[in-house]
Amino acid sequence: MTSSVNTNRTLTFPPHVTTRIERADRAALAALGEFSSATIHEAQGRRGAIASHIKPIDRDMRFVGSAFTVVCAPRDNLMLQVAIHYAQPGDVLLVSAGELAQAGIFGDVLGNACKAKGIAAVVTDSSVRDTQDLRALGLPVFSGSVSITGTVKETLGPVNQPLVFGGQLVYPGDALVGDADGVVVVRREEIEIVTGLSKARFDNEAALIEQYRAGGTTIDLCNLHDVLRAKGITTDLDDIDPDHGLGPRR
Repeated sequence: MTSSVNTNRTLTFPPHVTTRIERADRAALAALGEFSSATIHEAQGRRGAIASHIKPIDRDMRFVGSAFTVVCAPRDNLMLQVAIHYAQPGDVLLVSAGELAQAGIFGDVLGNACKAKGIAAVVTDSSVRDTQDLRALGLPVFSGSVSITGTVKETLGPVNQPLVFGGQLVYPGDALVGDADGVVVVRREEIEIVTGLSKARFDNEAALIEQYRAGGTTIDLCNLHDVLRAKGITTDLDDIDPDHGLGPRR
């Protein structure tokens, strides 16, 4: 008796799982992660802000890492479990699952699997559960909501394909930074440029804060005199002060 091998297997292209992605240098990611999500968003031209309802389950959680994109069917975490298997230390699992609020696709068991692998964070537009245990674990977890509703493991989906998530197009390997205010995405090839812009913005804002502490006003420091006059501002002081109470220029 002879055995035969089935050579008629149908191949998918792209495959369900792509493992070979380009990631940013760890040092470059760490430098970017020194800045807040809001600073980075503003510094890169007000780009990259993930939808604002996606927040950390603990406001002290923050992360920086490379995007490892995953698409799950709603109320189905099969591909999330697959992604955990293939992810590398420092990756951020970005899990699109249909923005379904009533579906706890991630909890403490998978959280421990991620922690053991050195995964930097999990971000999903669906729900998570076991939040007290996840906080104790120390793994940054960001989600659209919290729900105890269970999920199934049925449907295949893509891992590491470009993904529209929270209103932003994210490519595998892009940088993700998350903190109490939200999550921002930075193109992998722009990380060093955006880090420099973020530092410049941070330094400028630090100087501005010192000027406020020294008695500066919003009108002066934000150069609003001419702007407000051009818009025709009026106040109840106009009958005694033609300058509308804006004060002298400094």
